[in-house]
Amino acid sequence: MAKKLPTQLIVGLGILVIGGGIVGGEYLLVKWYPRHAYAVREATLRPEPFRNDGLGIEMQVAAGFLGKEESFAGGVRIYRPKFWSAPPSIKITSQSNPDQTAEFSAQILAKWQTQGVTDDLPRYHFDHLRLNDRDAVMIWQYKNREMTLLARIITPDRIVEVECTPGGADEDLYMQGCSESLHTIKVAGPESPPPPVADVTEMTPAKPAGRKR
Repeated sequence: MAKKLPTQLIVGLGILVIGGGIVGGEYLLVKWYPRHAYAVREATLRPEPFRNDGLGIEMQVAAGFLGKEESFAGGVRIYRPKFWSAPPSIKITSQSNPDQTAEFSAQILAKWQTQGVTDDLPRYHFDHLRLNDRDAVMIWQYKNREMTLLARIITPDRIVEVECTPGGADEDLYMQGCSESLHTIKVAGPESPPPPVADVTEMTPAKPAGRKR
């Protein structure tokens, strides 16, 4: 008959295996994972130059979006293919500016600013800013079950629209990549005039009334 292993030996081996698993898991959690996460973040956000003379733009694109490039009439789509989910992507379109204005009108800005409320759009945020001396807006919103960041830039020659989405990838990481990439956009063409300076009336404090004697 085969001899059975002593119960104490079996328990000891079990404790050794469990203890080794705990130590290994702690190492992965404390030592390896933070370094891995940092390396992934740096590789994803690393800026890479991108230029398209046909669209009149150049920018620094976060490396996590680079992989394939598809051109279509009036635009281009940059994306990194994913096997099981929607890929992170940046879509750029450019069209002529028939009005040849260097700034968006107050009416269209007001429409975009309030669209989140009027159309009940989730996680909607609007920002009016200048990107490399061009009048621009940025709009964050949740649509088609994913976050998107949309930038619109106007110049006297053209209006450029850039839509960036993380797809099924890490939302926080890739939305940061969207923001960093879109903030670098430069649009070719004549310089836009500086924004008008608001008329500020200087208020002089009134002098205190003298005491009556």
